[in-house]
Amino acid sequence: MSHQTGIQANAELKKYFGKCRDGKIRVIKVSIENEQLTMAKHYPTKGSWEQDFDKYVPPLVIDDLPCYILYRFDSTNSLGHEWLLLSWSPDSAPVRQKMLYASTKATLKQEFGSAHIKDEMHATVKDETCLKGYKAHLSGVSAPAPLTDREEALKELQESEHNTNYGTDSRQSTMGGVAFPITEAAKQGIVDLQIGSYNYLQFKIDLEEEKIHLSKAAKISIVDLPQQVPSDQARYHLYIFKHTHEGDHFDSIVFIYSMPGYSCSIKERMMYSSCKGQFLEIIEKMGVEVAKRLEIDDGKELTEEFLYDEIHPKRNLHRPAFAKPKGPPNRGAKRITKSQSTQ
Repeated sequence: MSHQTGIQANAELKKYFGKCRDGKIRVIKVSIENEQLTMAKHYPTKGSWEQDFDKYVPPLVIDDLPCYILYRFDSTNSLGHEWLLLSWSPDSAPVRQKMLYASTKATLKQEFGSAHIKDEMHATVKDETCLKGYKAHLSGVSAPAPLTDREEALKELQESEHNTNYGTDSRQSTMGGVAFPITEAAKQGIVDLQIGSYNYLQFKIDLEEEKIHLSKAAKISIVDLPQQVPSDQARYHLYIFKHTHEGDHFDSIVFIYSMPGYSCSIKERMMYSSCKGQFLEIIEKMGVEVAKRLEIDDGKELTEEFLYDEIHPKRNLHRPAFAKPKGPPNRGAKRITKSQSTQ
């Protein structure tokens, strides 16, 4: 989850970055809107950087809503004025928002120019965003080994996540993924699947509620399975594939993660990919034995032959005949031995 999200600065922000380093701008607030880095607010220089800090920075942060704040110091280096990059990621913000901002910070630094950033700070409570909070940050700064962008993103996620116990009713962010709770209807659907009421379930993630919902439950044939997969939205699917193999009957439960490429938003791709592992853990703890896990981008892939070959991979049982090596050259004519008759 810490990989880059593909979000870039929009044209307005890129243009502003090019002209904001003349010393007249004190602070810039950057938000992610419509899958782009966007300038939310900016304020001019009034006094010294210490005098302006409490005037500008604390009012810029909003509860439950992460953002980036670029704050200009009065000091300069060989490239110009030096800046502070403050990442605001409150504990109360939705997990997907915190992940998105943590994963996009490296892109912001690249767009702005990493060489202009003198210091970075991660804040989760408002007390940390005032001048006193920043000086407390300075007093606690040692000299750790530099982190890669991926390690920085993971570190921010770990600092901002809740310490919750894992379960179907809890939400948890970990290095391995994100666990969103599943609704009661989704739980009941899984139970009904196991007792035979249905042989197909479809699940969707509500990105606003941060919950996994049951979107469809039905009894369908393998011929109808491809038509269940949306062409413009990601989904999880459970399907009981009834078939015979070597004379035995099987009811194999297949988990299918469908992601129709880039027709989905960046957030949707990120959340479905991140939640998949934890969702599988939930359903397996509920007693579902998944015979095969599949990832597809088009429902047309889900043919009977495809599922059969995935569950029972073909093995090459016919080894090539042993080829007798040729003898050494010039070894003379073959000897012919005749059997002698018994006297």
